[in-house]
Amino acid sequence: MKMLAATALSLLLLALGCGQEGREGAATGAGRSPAAPAIAGSSIGGSGAEEPKAPFVRMAELEIDPARLESYKAAVKEEMETSVRVEPGVLAIYAVAEKHNPSKLRFFEMYADEAAYTAHIESAHFKKYVTTTQIMITSRRLIDTVPVQLSAKRK
Repeated sequence: MKMLAATALSLLLLALGCGQEGREGAATGAGRSPAAPAIAGSSIGGSGAEEPKAPFVRMAELEIDPARLESYKAAVKEEMETSVRVEPGVLAIYAVAEKHNPSKLRFFEMYADEAAYTAHIESAHFKKYVTTTQIMITSRRLIDTVPVQLSAKRK
């Protein structure tokens, strides 16, 4: 689990550029191509004979009303901590703000598979986050991704 979290951070740092309206991909959130490549070393469970599955990776770009930024940060922190703690399929969620424009946030999320992502967006804590923050978010763009290579140091 720690390796996957470190992998996510590595990918985030390499590909940082990461809600519903204005997103790329399919309208339902199931936009990853069925031909998405398997990532070596990223097998989530299963035997060695199975082809490894690539995790489902989502990036998001959000802009928050500066007057509501602190309230937003508190709400998203609660949602992220709960997701990682209670959802086994949530492998990593990272949020960063632009250094010179802190109301512009980037998110990197990694799930065991697409079903884990679907379970996440259907969870009570995620729905609470959406309801709580919808008036705080002025712009949102979800980006469907296909992992190319996920690498991380082992501790």
